Amino acid sequence: MKETAKYSQKKVLVLGLAKSGVTAASLLHKLGAFVTVNDMKPLSENPEAQGLLEQGIKVICGSHPIELLDEGFELIVKNPGIPYRNPLIKGALEKGIPVITEVELAYQISEAPFVGITGTNGKTTTTTLIFEMLKAGDKSPLIAGNIGTVASGVAKEAKAEDTIVIELSSFQLMGIEEFRPEIALVTNLYDAHLDYHSSKQEYAEAKAAITKNQQKTDFFVYNADQEDVRRMAAGSQAELVPFSATTKQEQGAYIEAGAVYFRGEKVMNTADIALPGKHNLENILAAISAVKLKDVSNEAIQSVLSSFHGVEHRLQYVATIKNRKFYNDSKATNILAASKALASFSEPTILLAGGLDRGNEFDELKASMKNVKAVVTFGQTAEKIERVAKEIGITNIKRVDNVVTAVPVAFELSNEGDCILLSPACASWDQYKTFEQRGDMFMEAVHKLK
Repeated sequence: MKETAKYSQKKVLVLGLAKSGVTAASLLHKLGAFVTVNDMKPLSENPEAQGLLEQGIKVICGSHPIELLDEGFELIVKNPGIPYRNPLIKGALEKGIPVITEVELAYQISEAPFVGITGTNGKTTTTTLIFEMLKAGDKSPLIAGNIGTVASGVAKEAKAEDTIVIELSSFQLMGIEEFRPEIALVTNLYDAHLDYHSSKQEYAEAKAAITKNQQKTDFFVYNADQEDVRRMAAGSQAELVPFSATTKQEQGAYIEAGAVYFRGEKVMNTADIALPGKHNLENILAAISAVKLKDVSNEAIQSVLSSFHGVEHRLQYVATIKNRKFYNDSKATNILAASKALASFSEPTILLAGGLDRGNEFDELKASMKNVKAVVTFGQTAEKIERVAKEIGITNIKRVDNVVTAVPVAFELSNEGDCILLSPACASWDQYKTFEQRGDMFMEAVHKLK
């Protein structure tokens, strides 16, 4: 860990706990800051806050009192999930108090360089592939961010010879100041999180922050098939490394004659790739671009891609029961992700979908539902998804309470050779704390069905 006196004797407010807040508060305390933690959950129900209290850190729980801004804080470290319209955050910015996320703190103390991955879809798969390829190539990677361990916790232990591979959300990137990854990567850009961001432009600007501090010696890996991402690349100071699943890219990764190439060099045949789904080819091209810049051998890349079948909750194979295959795609928290999942299967499919209502309709899902023979819905958006299914002629539609009750109903609607796919097209927060919890409950219900 880099030694820094930057926070010594400084009054810092950590707003919102969860894993990142707890780690940030402990680290700042160790760096000599006067830390106050503020969390909505009452202290009696908040073991994380109780643990910080035992360390001698000041803790205020149960609300976000605006009066905290009168205590002379010089910095706020914000949980990424807390929106900027929060009165405390708005008030802090009006007073000129810097507001950062824990990722910025991680960068400031890290001895190791970062490979940062963002985008609307494919972040987790791409991040995992990069980590596994670097590991296979003996490049000493560490994984952090939305996938893996809290970034500042990883950075605290990282050595100069390591590489921190970090998945980054737009929420995290809105709170960076100096963060500068050696390699920044954008998988794609679609409408998302517009309940948090005021517009698609704000969302795009948040994503573009991943490259805002990069210099000519850094690399910006980007999806050349998307105009919005190409526009983002045009504003980067880093060396541009494009990837494309449709056109040849002399300076990046592409597919030609049934093989994957990087800068004219054949890496491997696409037939030898284990990961299903056309959309995953983009993730693979993105990951190959990043690791080739770190001098990973083709043999190491091949060993990963010939055996890697996906990450948890992303088109994850669960089981085959009476010749029906079950897949868990709980991480499909938007329409595009669900569309891509559906496009991965040619078998007759029973779709399990529904969740948090963010105000959007689901008509964009229609084009990818050609193989869907039945739909099982749940959550706040059940009625909206049922409408779309009826409009394209699907008659087998059942509404259930949750993903657990959806499993036996889907099985009853299926025949041998069918695929039963949980791909909700919605966030999980109407019924579940996380998409992981939703996916775990689905998988548990499938295994009970055996």
